[in-house]
Amino acid sequence: MAVRADDIEIRDDFALLIDGELVTGSATLDVINPATEQIFARCPAGTTFELDAAVNAAARAFPAWSALGFSERADFVKRYVIALGERYDELAELLVREQGKPIAQARAELDSSFRLANETVELEIPAEQLVDSGKHRIELHYRPLGVVGIITPWNAPAALALGGLGAAVYTGNTCVIKPSPYTPLTTLKLGEVAREIFPDGVVNIVSGGDDLGRTLSEHPGVQKISFTGSVATGKKVVVSTADTLKRFTLELGGNDPAIVLEDSDPQAIAKKIFFACFVNCGQVCMAIKRIYVHEAIYEGLCQALAEEAQSARFGNGLDPDNALGPLQNEMQFRKVVEIFKDTIDGGATVLSGGEIPDRPGYFLPPTFVTNVADDSRLVTEEQFGPIVPIMRFTDIDDALRRANDTRYGLGGSVWTKDTARGKKIAARLEVGTAWVNRHRAISAYVPFGGAKESGIGRQNSVLGLKGYMEPQVISVTDQDS
Repeated sequence: MAVRADDIEIRDDFALLIDGELVTGSATLDVINPATEQIFARCPAGTTFELDAAVNAAARAFPAWSALGFSERADFVKRYVIALGERYDELAELLVREQGKPIAQARAELDSSFRLANETVELEIPAEQLVDSGKHRIELHYRPLGVVGIITPWNAPAALALGGLGAAVYTGNTCVIKPSPYTPLTTLKLGEVAREIFPDGVVNIVSGGDDLGRTLSEHPGVQKISFTGSVATGKKVVVSTADTLKRFTLELGGNDPAIVLEDSDPQAIAKKIFFACFVNCGQVCMAIKRIYVHEAIYEGLCQALAEEAQSARFGNGLDPDNALGPLQNEMQFRKVVEIFKDTIDGGATVLSGGEIPDRPGYFLPPTFVTNVADDSRLVTEEQFGPIVPIMRFTDIDDALRRANDTRYGLGGSVWTKDTARGKKIAARLEVGTAWVNRHRAISAYVPFGGAKESGIGRQNSVLGLKGYMEPQVISVTDQDS
C-alpha cells in the first residue's frame, strides 16, 4: 500500500508492534532516503500512550516467558531467524533505502545479525558452584530482569535491534525496542515477523522521536536499558535511569586508532585498512578513525590507501557497483563537512577525495588527509564519516601515547608481520578490543564493549548475556549442621 504526495510515492505499510497487535497510532514520522534527500516512507510515531501500552504488555508477558527454559526460548529465536530469512530481499532493500549503505553491506548486516542470533542461543549460562562443604552449599544463579528497553541507532538498525532482541528474550526477558527516528522502517518490519513467532507481549516495537527514548529510559516499568549510540546521548541515558536505578548496558562511540609497524607491506594491508575505515561510509562505532604509520613505510601506505580511495565508487546503495553510500542524515553530513573544513583550514593536505559532489544526497567521497595536528577535531573527535587522518610516527611509545590520548576506548588495532610483537603492543592500547592484523571483527562468543567513555558493560558472549540477568546467590545449609 502506498500514497502519493507531491508526485512522490510514499510508502506507508508500517505499524508498531504492541502486545501482539500491529498498531498505527495517531502521529507519523517521515523517513528520508539519504541518497535522494526525498521522503520515501511514512510510519507511525508512538506517543507516551503507545509506549506505556508496550511496557505494560511486556510486563504481563514476562512471568510465562521467563518460566520457559533456555532451550525453549532458543527455539523461538531460531524460528524467528528462519522467518526473517524468508523476507531477506525485502529487508535488505528497505535497509538500503532508509539507511543508505550499499546493498552488499545491507545483506552483510542481515547475514551477520542472523548468525549472531543463532550463535547466541547456543551459549549456556549454568549455575556456578561456589561452595560445597557437604553440609553447606552455595550456588550463583542468574535470573532474568524483566522488561528490557532496547534503544538502537541509525547506522546499523537491523543488526542492533536483532542483537538486543535475541539477547533479551533468550535470557528470559521481554522487550520494548525503540529504533532511531531516522531508520525505523526495517525494525518495524522485524516486528511484523516477530508477531508471527513470539507470544503476545514478548517483543514490542515502538518507533518515535528522540523524546520517546528518554521516556523509555525513565519508565518505572522497565528494568534494564540497552543503548547503542553516541557518548553524549549515552550520558543522558545514565541520568534518566537514575531515579529507578535500572540496569543499563551502553555501547557508545569510538575513535579507534590503527598503528601500522615498519615491517608491514603497504600493498598487502591497504585494502583491509581501507574497508575498516570506510565500511558504511565510516559510520561504524568501531571503524578505524585514526591511522598512525611508521615513517619507514609512511609514503608507501599513503599511496596505497589513496589508490584504494580513488578507485572506490560511491553513490546510491541500490547500485551494486557502489562501494560507499551516503551519510545517513543531513545533521551528520553537515557535522562531517564542518570537521573537514576545519581540518583543511588547520593546514592539512588532502591525499584523496575531499570534493563535495553537487548533486542530491548526503554524499562525500572516501577522503584521506595528512599533515593533521594531534589536537585537531578530526583526531580528537569521532568524525563518524568518510574522512580519516594518516599520521607519521618514529617511536612506538610515542605512537601508543598518541593513540591512547583520547576519551574514547572502543577498539584499536596493530598491523605487523611480527604477531608476537603486535600482541604486546595491542595489550597497551586502552580499548575494549585490540586486534592484530584485522579490525572491526566481532562474534557471538566474544564480549564486545568499550573502555573509558566508549561504554559500560559488554554485549555478546556469556559475559554479555549475564548483563541481561540478575545474579542471585542461593545458600543452603543442612538443618543438622
